Amino acid sequence: MVKKILIGLGVFAIIVIAFMLYANNRNRTLSPPGHTEIENNGLKVSVDYSRPSVRKRLIFGTAAEGALQPYGKYWRLGANEPTLLTVNKDFNLNGIAVKAGAYDMYAIPSADGFEIRLNQGGRFWGYTEPDYSLDVMQTNVSSTKTGTPVEQFTIKSKADKEGVKLIFAWANKQWELVITGQ
Repeated sequence: MVKKILIGLGVFAIIVIAFMLYANNRNRTLSPPGHTEIENNGLKVSVDYSRPSVRKRLIFGTAAEGALQPYGKYWRLGANEPTLLTVNKDFNLNGIAVKAGAYDMYAIPSADGFEIRLNQGGRFWGYTEPDYSLDVMQTNVSSTKTGTPVEQFTIKSKADKEGVKLIFAWANKQWELVITGQ
């Protein structure tokens, strides 16, 4: 009897593990990992994120319109885990001083831009809002309309006169952040 129970538990555990591996792989397939890294003037910046696709959906808009990412609502700036920004030394993000380190980056979109926040709350998976009391900074950036729709969420890094420019694009929106050394 005990042997049958142990066999049953073993089979159940194998099924659960197989399902979790399948679900994780499916999510990674739908939103594959992205990475950009750059070094300029001694400032090393890397960004790790997931790249969801538009797939004929309305991405930014109102909840009434059925937008995937409604205005005024938390967005982990990608899919799966929040976007991770790592900077090797103390820096300014759009003119706001931040200590060197790794931070979860997330956004709250609006019709004409984004509120960008850095959070030191630790990594989590899925749609879980961060502990807002652990935000280390926030900045507002305006967005522009892209000339051609961008199917898959993309972050590019580019050397700037004083540091690094991060360029974000998805669907019909593009926006930028400037990172400089202190």
